[in-house]
Amino acid sequence: MSTNVLWPQKTRDLHNHHFDSTVWDDFAFRHGDIVVATYAKTGTTWTQQIVGQLLHDAAEGIDISKLCPWIDLRVPPKEEKLAMVEAQTHRRCLKTHLPVDALVYSPKAKYLYVGRDGRDVLWSLYNHHASGNDAFCQMINDSPGRVGPPLDRPPESIRDYFLAWLDRDGHPFWPWWSHVRSWWRIRNLPNLLLVHYANLKADMPGEIRRIAAFLETPIDETRWPTVLEHCSFEYMKAHAARDFSVAEGVFGGGAKSFFNKGTNGRWRDVLTADDSARYEEIARKELDAECANWLATGSRRAL
Repeated sequence: MSTNVLWPQKTRDLHNHHFDSTVWDDFAFRHGDIVVATYAKTGTTWTQQIVGQLLHDAAEGIDISKLCPWIDLRVPPKEEKLAMVEAQTHRRCLKTHLPVDALVYSPKAKYLYVGRDGRDVLWSLYNHHASGNDAFCQMINDSPGRVGPPLDRPPESIRDYFLAWLDRDGHPFWPWWSHVRSWWRIRNLPNLLLVHYANLKADMPGEIRRIAAFLETPIDETRWPTVLEHCSFEYMKAHAARDFSVAEGVFGGGAKSFFNKGTNGRWRDVLTADDSARYEEIARKELDAECANWLATGSRRAL
């Protein structure tokens, strides 16, 4: 890879009820590492599943939460997380929800950044938050090392939740617009591929092949139908307890509740026209025209 590329540098740490970004300071990259980077609820687990199926030849029973761990989640402690990842002997996949400037970006790795319309993100995020049980709250709020306020239970109104998230830029999780900007800004780096939820929905086979080509992972065509089956929403939800075990004990209804609807546009039945217009107005102010259009539609064409 070219030595003339201006690689991003880590300039800050993020700590809250979820994050401990200092884990990246001690992480030893290997050539070929894969990082699935998202804000959260943009298709993260779907993309992890796709990568897992490509790396492991459409194998049955891969626990994606262990194969591709959320490296900057502050529990378990970073020493335990780093030891677990270092012990992996296969090509590694990691998950992050950090903006670019809060992690170590390596030319040794390949990065997949997944985008989705913020309104769809929020609808999925609300289900995630509302489904968290007492064990989830205890893990996030009471484990040693939390910085800042605890994560409170969400309100009953999803519209109120959306408006607070919009007005307070990502509340009660982490900032939204700067996260998107940070990854969009480096979109032309040779080891970064932009992936969009809407495109995965519209043409999953085509998008998986695009991801495979970027990762330089050959596809065994005899296993291709199995790859597609294992990456379907129905398969992932049906096998959630086995293949996403980290969610089984911390969400009401078990890991299946982590996979809620898998659809876009549910906000149209709840948000007012003014609510939606305000979101779009803020998007135009916070993002350039091409980025705003890509985030909303998956198209790289500027409005």
